[in-house]
Amino acid sequence: MALPSASSRTATLRAKLSAYHCSSSNPTTSSTTSSTTTTTTTTTPLKPLIAMSAHSALSAKIASQVTTTSVSSSSTTGSTPPTAAVPAFDAIWVSGFELSALHAVPDASIISPSTHLSTTRDIFHSQPLPLIADLDTGFGNAVNLAYALPRYEAAGTSAVVIEDKTFPKDSSLRPGGRQHLVPIPEFQAKIRAAKELSSMIVIARTEALIAAATAVDTTTTTNPNQNQNRGQSEALARALAYEEAGADAVLVHSKSSTPEEIISFCGAYTGNVPLVIVPTSYPRWSFEDVSRLTDNKVGLVICGNHAVRAAVAGMRRAFRRIADDRGIAGVQDEIASVEDIFQLQGDDELRELEKKYLP
Repeated sequence: MALPSASSRTATLRAKLSAYHCSSSNPTTSSTTSSTTTTTTTTTPLKPLIAMSAHSALSAKIASQVTTTSVSSSSTTGSTPPTAAVPAFDAIWVSGFELSALHAVPDASIISPSTHLSTTRDIFHSQPLPLIADLDTGFGNAVNLAYALPRYEAAGTSAVVIEDKTFPKDSSLRPGGRQHLVPIPEFQAKIRAAKELSSMIVIARTEALIAAATAVDTTTTTNPNQNQNRGQSEALARALAYEEAGADAVLVHSKSSTPEEIISFCGAYTGNVPLVIVPTSYPRWSFEDVSRLTDNKVGLVICGNHAVRAAVAGMRRAFRRIADDRGIAGVQDEIASVEDIFQLQGDDELRELEKKYLP
């Protein structure tokens, strides 16, 4: 099966994301009563784009095959709208956290750029969705990033996410982790490099809320809200500065167990580019809630690490059952069939090539 080109995938993702630009998105409906001059304006919710994490070509292909039902807009009035199965996810998140976990090392800039790049290339060739590559801090300074960008674009990447922490990074959700931010001008230079040296979508990620929360966790203070408020002010300032430097979107990260911190940030955000969130620590927030409670300012939700966590949980259950049963019969109905794996490996395409080119 022929897969879409990298440029086609990038154009698709860019067009979808552009609907959430805060200056021109947020479709509204207005109503005016004849007895008063009051006009009520409401925002029409836009479903955010969803990116599913992956750490391998296999996990990305599985994600791309998950479908949902779409209602056709071409149906005739009064008839039952025709439906079609469409991909449930809009993009694949090539997760640094997941790739680190795949190699059983911490998410702390330990895996090599070549390992990350090779996996990105494999994922591109395995499935049709656009790729959003998690470049962490850009593998160093703006010069390091400059060398990485053309290689990721050549590998089929549609968007890159770079974050404003120092190199080497530490995982955002690690208790007591090192969450030190680089100066704003230094990070703006990285954004400019990304924009000038590639045609990929550039998503600037600020860890200001994470850094403030970590400061609260590791210091004794009588007023933890003071650090959190300072964190929001810093995050807002950085978001606007990153937009000024050319970022196409801003990812704001939080390790709060509830979405209130993100809701507060979105309410105060006055930028024009869409926001991106990764709700790992506040999982009970539905995608519908994201649109409703952020005034459509969030254009993309990244499921940041769910592929590897699902895989780990599934393997543990199967391995435990095999060990307890002293045999494999008990897991047969709980694991994928060999035929399913053949399908994921592209066995049908292999057979067609054999028929066409082998004697």
